[in-house]
Amino acid sequence: MKLLTFRTLRSLRLSGRGYLFLGTTLGALMLGTAARADDDIVSKIEQEMSRLQAAQAHVQEEQRAINHDMAVLKAEIARHHASGSSASHASAPHDGQLATARPDARSDVHAEHGERITTASARRHGLKTAEAPQFTATPGEMTAAAGAEPVRGAVARRDRVSLSPTGRGVIDTDKGSELAVVGHRAEDVLVHFAENGVGPHPRETLGAQSAGAVGDHGVFHLGPVTLMLGGFVDTAAVLENRHVASDTFNYWQDMPYPNEPRYHTNNFDGGARYSRLSLLARGNINSEATISGFFESDFGAGAVTTDPYESNSYSFRLRQAYLAYDDNKEGWHFLGGQAWSLLTPGRAGIVARQESLPETIEASMLAGQTWSRQWQVRIVKDFFHHRLWTGLSIENPATLYDTTGFSTSNGAVSMPNGSTVTIGENGVGLTNDTANFSNEIAPDVIGKVAYDPVWGHYEMEGILHFPHDRVTMGNTGHNNTAIGGGAGGSMILPLIPGKVELRMAGLAGWGINRYGSVLLPDATLKANGSPDPLFGVQAQAGVIAHPNPRIDVYGYFGTQRVGHSYFNENGSSYGYGNPGYSNAGCLQELSTLSCTANTRSVSEITIGGWWRFFKGKFGTVEAGTQLAYSRRQIWSGIGGDPHTSMSQIFFDFRYLPFQ
Repeated sequence: MKLLTFRTLRSLRLSGRGYLFLGTTLGALMLGTAARADDDIVSKIEQEMSRLQAAQAHVQEEQRAINHDMAVLKAEIARHHASGSSASHASAPHDGQLATARPDARSDVHAEHGERITTASARRHGLKTAEAPQFTATPGEMTAAAGAEPVRGAVARRDRVSLSPTGRGVIDTDKGSELAVVGHRAEDVLVHFAENGVGPHPRETLGAQSAGAVGDHGVFHLGPVTLMLGGFVDTAAVLENRHVASDTFNYWQDMPYPNEPRYHTNNFDGGARYSRLSLLARGNINSEATISGFFESDFGAGAVTTDPYESNSYSFRLRQAYLAYDDNKEGWHFLGGQAWSLLTPGRAGIVARQESLPETIEASMLAGQTWSRQWQVRIVKDFFHHRLWTGLSIENPATLYDTTGFSTSNGAVSMPNGSTVTIGENGVGLTNDTANFSNEIAPDVIGKVAYDPVWGHYEMEGILHFPHDRVTMGNTGHNNTAIGGGAGGSMILPLIPGKVELRMAGLAGWGINRYGSVLLPDATLKANGSPDPLFGVQAQAGVIAHPNPRIDVYGYFGTQRVGHSYFNENGSSYGYGNPGYSNAGCLQELSTLSCTANTRSVSEITIGGWWRFFKGKFGTVEAGTQLAYSRRQIWSGIGGDPHTSMSQIFFDFRYLPFQ
């Protein structure tokens, strides 16, 4: 090749055509070398691709095997529950079945934050475990998540789980399932909920936030104790066509009549005072028993120094603070401290932080809603794999007295017969010195039964209350104790499980009206000075929809009503709802006539929605709006029984860093 090139160059004498021929020859040589190099690269890429495809096929085969194992274990659990046999009777054969299902089958996996989720265990099969999902055998198929082969003889209900993409945990593949409590919601101690189409709170919804849900972004471990943070930054506002100086907390009994100028003025008010902080501390005593403490607070209190003009210095206040002990194996649960009353409707069993609360923006929630947050000591027992729950609670008592027509001073009521009735005393020391604390002889006693069948959640409850006072005539006196109480119930019906549900609740009785949002009076006084409990009823119903995981919409109607009791003496009228009271001045602005206006009922209808428009590792940011219309009616008196009403629109933005 070299000799040929030299002779060619010599013969062409370095002419232009010679250079052209030389360049063409060298280019051909270089292209041939590059082509051979490209062929080598392509060959290596093809080899690497083949290797990756083989690895992928191996991983897929392993995934199918794991999914098959999970389906087999679930089928065995379902078959065991369907057989109805006792744990002691079925122990040996069931253990053998699980042991031979697959030699390398895993008996447990780990959920977020190290929470152990037992899917199959020869040691604790068929017993109430802290984590084991429950299935019921029915004709059909049970299909494991992520493409598992169908297993005949059982149908998976909403508890469908699969391995996480990392292969180191499990993930929930269905909204509202038990795993949402066990794994993703590790703060909820009680698991193994009866599958009823309702399930526990979707943690990110407003109902769960109101009940006190904590997040999974702020979890810390201090030795054997797990600390979980919760709360949010909230900024809410309300525009209303009446001026009621209560911020976004509705105090419906102050809804004005036309005789007051504020009836004729619009009002706008906003604040961040309902921003919230919460902390849950939990320690595992053993695999079945835990002890926990929960604390929750916001800035909803108004101190004497609070002003709306400059600092808006609202006070830090206590919402919840309690300790709880739960033994999931034996089904015993204890709670002591300040928490939502046992009368508050629940969502799953009788479980703290699973109260069924409306998704409204208004801090008073809804007219007709039954609730209270107060000191209590509660004991709960569950039966039949956590389907049936019974609870008994003693709770802090209080009596809202109405003393219309009487002369009062610091809890002392002057009666027309010359006696003095002591119903309470204004606060002293560290209590509110502008509020009257009623005399109470015993705690309120509340009992509840909750049932979670295969569809829906149902509750029945009852309460006993003991209003107490002292009557003094001259230099002697005697005590009086009345007996009040009532009963009620609630239900949640999953019209479309996970998407649309219907909620209804109600309570009726004597002397228990303070458990309603409207705060109607519990009692008045009889002519002899003894407490006279007033009859009352409160009820609410709502439809709540979750079109997708980021949007919640709702509509509610609620009402609360109170009876009347009165007497007349020496030409004067006393008691509550006395027809001798004058309402003649209620309809004329700044009228000189009276407008006694004892409230008979308050009703509210409201619609609203929430949109979680940002959600990620940084937490959740959501916005909500609500329209509400309220109507207040009064007991008829001189001048009739005119009504008043109020329309409101609420706005809210909320940042939840731990959700």
